[in-house]
Amino acid sequence: MSKPSGLAGVTAGETALCTVGKEGVGLTYCGYDVKDLAANATFEETAYLLLRGELPTERELAEYRKKIILNRSLPNSVKAVLEKLPATAHPMDVMRTGVSALGCVEPEPDVFQGGRAAFDPNDVDLADRLLACLPSMLLYWRHYITEGRRIDVDKDDPTIAGHFLHLLHGKPPNAMQERAMDVSLTLYAEHEFNASTFTARTVASTLSDYHSAIVAGIGALRGPLHGGANEAAMELISKYDSPELAERGLLELLAEKQLVMGFGHRVYKISDPRSEVIKEWSKKLSAASGDSKIYPISERIEEVMRREKKLFPNLDFYSASAFHFLGIPTELFTPIFVISRVSGWSAHIFEQRKNNRLIRPTAEYVGPGPRTVTPIAKRAAR
Repeated sequence: MSKPSGLAGVTAGETALCTVGKEGVGLTYCGYDVKDLAANATFEETAYLLLRGELPTERELAEYRKKIILNRSLPNSVKAVLEKLPATAHPMDVMRTGVSALGCVEPEPDVFQGGRAAFDPNDVDLADRLLACLPSMLLYWRHYITEGRRIDVDKDDPTIAGHFLHLLHGKPPNAMQERAMDVSLTLYAEHEFNASTFTARTVASTLSDYHSAIVAGIGALRGPLHGGANEAAMELISKYDSPELAERGLLELLAEKQLVMGFGHRVYKISDPRSEVIKEWSKKLSAASGDSKIYPISERIEEVMRREKKLFPNLDFYSASAFHFLGIPTELFTPIFVISRVSGWSAHIFEQRKNNRLIRPTAEYVGPGPRTVTPIAKRAAR
């Protein structure tokens, strides 16, 4: 039998939340095509769907948005922790530490009482709280370490996308900017048993608390083979001053067999359905900003990768230029992934809890055969 590398192709469980890569393309959340959600719903509606199983009514959405607005504040003790983190800290470490601190200040009730799980298996209040305050955590720290300023995070922006951009830039975004950011959050919200989601489910399967599972997910996403491709893509795009120079430089990288981030996918074989959506928004934002460099270079890199390697861009590639046009610093790209994906992680944690069994795979041993211990005085020098 062939041995799967990195569990590729191994079915590790069941989920009602998401399908990925059927027939090489396609992505659905709870039965809804992600393109349909991106075009006709907001990120709040998408998060509501993942956490509650159905899209909200108009009244339910209005109530949900009020709940999110009321949950944006940060406890003073969490602010104090954020203020002690150095400017050299990676923003993903800030997110991880912020969630851990919040879990200490606002802990989930003890998960074990009398040997039995005592938590609510679907406590969406925990997820709603993080959805609301993750932008607050990240940007409170960002402004404090760069400007020495304690910002007010309690803004009444109706959307999470608008709140993030408002806190970042100190003023509300325009309608196009807010909508582009909103769509990107929808596209990043959920992706089945990816590395960070599976990590969060594994932690949840031990009957650990909610915040520990989220922290574990953030830790998995921090790795460059999972998150961070959008940051690497922006660094690549920024290296060149023209499409021609980009093509020449990219061919040199390929000749040296260097990895080009933002292309291909572990699951999708034909195309990433999210890429064409964010590419269109990148194009719109490029035109609105008067850009004549970043977007054309991005397109040329895509052309070269298709021609030379038969690889398609994944969500991360055009997300890089879209975020750039929104004025978002490159080092904050992957934390945006966290702000969105906490909706999917949370839904998976709650799904795992509803029909839980400890996730404990086996391994094939490939080490030495049976050996006996030689007393240390008789061991030969190596």
